[in-house]
Amino acid sequence: MSEPSGLRSVLDLEPAGKGRFRARNFDTGFGGVVFGGQLLAQTIVAGSSVDPTKEVKSVHTVFARGGAMDQELDIDVEPMHVGRALASATVTIRQADRLCTRSLVLLSAVEPDLIRHGAGAPAVGAPDDAPRSGGAEAFWEIRVVDGIDIADPEAVGPAELFVWVRFPGGAATGVVGQAMLAYATDGFLIGTAMRPHAGIGQSMSHVSISTSVLSHTLTFHEPIDATAWHLLAHESPYAGRGRSYGRANIFTEDGRLVASFVQDNMVRAFPDGQQPGTTGRSKF
Repeated sequence: MSEPSGLRSVLDLEPAGKGRFRARNFDTGFGGVVFGGQLLAQTIVAGSSVDPTKEVKSVHTVFARGGAMDQELDIDVEPMHVGRALASATVTIRQADRLCTRSLVLLSAVEPDLIRHGAGAPAVGAPDDAPRSGGAEAFWEIRVVDGIDIADPEAVGPAELFVWVRFPGGAATGVVGQAMLAYATDGFLIGTAMRPHAGIGQSMSHVSISTSVLSHTLTFHEPIDATAWHLLAHESPYAGRGRSYGRANIFTEDGRLVASFVQDNMVRAFPDGQQPGTTGRSKF
């Protein structure tokens, strides 16, 4: 099991020159492959360096190749624009000559409201009403509403999933809070897409079926305190042709919408000649 400080420690990026950083991995126990949520979190921290006076507004990441757990990450940040209200940058993560991800990061100054509205939270009960997940690591807590097990191929239901998450044990606000919450967004939408299909569950990923996150877009609406409970309300409106699409809104415990994300995924049989367990990225 990872140490409680594991996620926070890999968010401390080591400067390696102008616009360059070096980063470590921590093992989440999924076959020596770097979890995509870790890469999202590190991308947010790196992208924020373009203009520390602004908040990260959104990140759009394309996953090109999985990362190896035993190799450090090289992160390159290239500013696109730095202005009064907005800034943007590309963030690229590599291992040696292997491209892992490329992202667009948008930063924004805090400005007053001209208009304001926000979607309401679904009525799914409080975190204490949901059972604690046995799969959670020490650095975060997961509680899945109704105890739904997306790993179980026979746990059939609608293509939706409601998950409470928090990261206790220390301050997690500002860009660190955003990065930690981003970590949590990468683990559930493939399993959500599998729910309507009997005989298909996330425990089969990288074993008998080929799955991977292809792209991930996360938008922050409000400041984040990752030590507090947040509800991730997932749904998958489409799956087919070897792909699935999922989206989610993130709410505070008192029902405020604070972030949203969408994800394109691969969900298919293994191609001819490809051996199960040799490719793909981890679950969560």
